[in-house]
Amino acid sequence: MAKNQSEYLIKRNNNEYEVVIGLEVHAQVLSESKLFSSAPTKFGAEPNTQVSLVDAAFPGMLPVINEFCIKQAVKTGIGLNAKINKKSIFDRKNYFYADLPQGYQISQYKNPIVGEGSIVLDLTTGEKIVGIERLHLEQDAGKSIHDMDPQNTLVDLNRSGIALMEIVSKPDLRSLEEVNAYIKKLRSIMRYLGTCDGNMQEGSLRADVNVSVRKKGQKGFGTRCEIKNVNSIKFMQMAIDYEANRQVDVIEEGGTIDQETRLFDIKKNETRLMRSKEDAHDYRYFPDPDLLPLELSDKFINDLKKNIPELPDEKKKRFIEKFKLSPYEANILVSDIETSKYFEEVIEKSDVKLSTNWITGELFALLNEKNLEISQNPISAKNLSKLINLIKDGTISGKIAKSVFEIMADEGKDPQIIVEEKGLKQQSDPKEIEKLIDKVITDNPDKVKEYKSGKDKLFGFFVGQVMKVSGGKANPQLVNEILKKKLL
Repeated sequence: MAKNQSEYLIKRNNNEYEVVIGLEVHAQVLSESKLFSSAPTKFGAEPNTQVSLVDAAFPGMLPVINEFCIKQAVKTGIGLNAKINKKSIFDRKNYFYADLPQGYQISQYKNPIVGEGSIVLDLTTGEKIVGIERLHLEQDAGKSIHDMDPQNTLVDLNRSGIALMEIVSKPDLRSLEEVNAYIKKLRSIMRYLGTCDGNMQEGSLRADVNVSVRKKGQKGFGTRCEIKNVNSIKFMQMAIDYEANRQVDVIEEGGTIDQETRLFDIKKNETRLMRSKEDAHDYRYFPDPDLLPLELSDKFINDLKKNIPELPDEKKKRFIEKFKLSPYEANILVSDIETSKYFEEVIEKSDVKLSTNWITGELFALLNEKNLEISQNPISAKNLSKLINLIKDGTISGKIAKSVFEIMADEGKDPQIIVEEKGLKQQSDPKEIEKLIDKVITDNPDKVKEYKSGKDKLFGFFVGQVMKVSGGKANPQLVNEILKKKLL
């Protein structure tokens, strides 16, 4: 596999193939009730305890649109710089699954609530704009459970009727890096908006992945295959890599690619045929007779626009301009709304540069090590700010600060109290430091002679010795200043 900027090419014999990727992301709307019923949506409830008569498709039960879900979809569309359609229509998508009691799924086909938009990706090679084809609303199906009974498949209808936003990208993605950046950016935008929590482990964000290949330089697209219901970025990347290589092998052997729906087997790391790809007519789409067309007023849309929070791209720009952060630092700090909030709380009363270094360095390392989200962070923004101020005013050194940081992580204590209890205050009395330096010089006459003869690198040795005899408490800046004078 040869990489060219952010794209990747598959080589076979004398041919190079480009991979073309499009994603259909299914994002669960953050709402306390379902799209067409008042049933709750809490994750992890006992099977079939969050099911209304509408969700179970009892005869005579009619769907009623949840206005809050509509607002969430429109807000997401605004966040995607997309066209909001004032008129949209709910359709019935007909197919039979045991976990689809109605025998159809209420969705949107020709007239979605949100039209074309775009997302800006932050890549190692720079920015890239990826087009959004549409966002439409639909209800989720239930869940079939195959591993609780050796002879029967069980059905849990708790998810039946939950509101989903299907966000369809244009086939603009060309690499695994871009897929990673796209999902993270989309999830970040929705979390900022509060429209989807993006929790892939709980199934609130998953994707159908469309993959095709074409010879490098070819203008038209190859035949695509759709990989259904992939629920992690890692698995998306693995599925794309396998499927793209499978398609290249077929073409190189003289075969043709059939349009089909496939599943990704995570244990075997391969895609396998699920069914031939249906077209729209196979689903017998038609407008749902129980639901009138959804019409939105300009006032409805504009009121939502007024309350859109600062989104990642805007926040990134502000962080760079106001706090003089590098684009790389800003990207990291705005990628998650909780991280950006934490950062701004820390710098409210402490040095920006030091805060940035500590958050992106020590703090992120801690969270990775313990597998924690920023929201589970054991160190409060207030306490980290205090720690940084202790470094800034010379109370403790950077080295001692790392020890204090570890104690803060374990015990959640105020850093000032830790420093006082452990006697960790930095020695900043010039006379005391001078005494330590004199001792080191006296104890190492040979090294002094070597240094004065031209071995300048030995200066670090003397600094290290002074820090050692001080128990790491001597002010490094003062040590350097006084030592230079003593060794002249």
